[in-house]
Amino acid sequence: MEEKTTLTDAVHTLLRRAIIEQALKPGMRLPEDTVGEQFGVSRTIVRHALVRLENEGLVVTRRNRGAFVAEPSLEEARNIFEVRRALEAEVIRILADRMPESGYDQLEAHVRSEQSVKGKDGPVSIRLAGEFHTLLAELTGNAVLSRYVSEVVLRCSLIMAMYAKTHSSDCAVDEHSQIIAAIRAGDVGKATAIMDHHLGAVAGRAELEKQPDSVSSILSRYGKELVS
Repeated sequence: MEEKTTLTDAVHTLLRRAIIEQALKPGMRLPEDTVGEQFGVSRTIVRHALVRLENEGLVVTRRNRGAFVAEPSLEEARNIFEVRRALEAEVIRILADRMPESGYDQLEAHVRSEQSVKGKDGPVSIRLAGEFHTLLAELTGNAVLSRYVSEVVLRCSLIMAMYAKTHSSDCAVDEHSQIIAAIRAGDVGKATAIMDHHLGAVAGRAELEKQPDSVSSILSRYGKELVS
């Protein structure tokens, strides 16, 4: 049983990373036999891993069609970002009051990892950026808060894969450093303001407000019939 759990954990982690790093795109089908064959595990283990991913909002199961990488709607995306901003404000409030002894060292080491891939690997920088926020939540020592933050961060990464035009790792890393400094100074207001601006910029890149089609773009589709 322990070996099966370990294999399920490994498959779950690898699939989740492939989704967050945008190798597996929103809407892609995840056949159990194909996944099992590539990882050298049984379909049962794959199924358990997919159920966990579905509970995290990264995968959806469609009746008689199998599992697919989730495709959050615009409304769902906006709701997730709203919840994330509220949760991360609470994370900052708690950390300013009780940061663990090794907390700042862990955060600064993570920022160094982010700096090492700036301008080199977009998918990896996106994953590391999300992991910074997950680490912040873990340092609160509140397991429930940490679990909720982890879920919304993962789902935001999926949203970015669907809706974002760009990813600015330089901006993200700089603001992560500023958040650490503000928490260290005990300035909850400043840290919260930086975080809110930071998440607002991420949501802005995701273009969560649907842009209406212009008259020219609509008519261009019909105009093609004139030259065909």
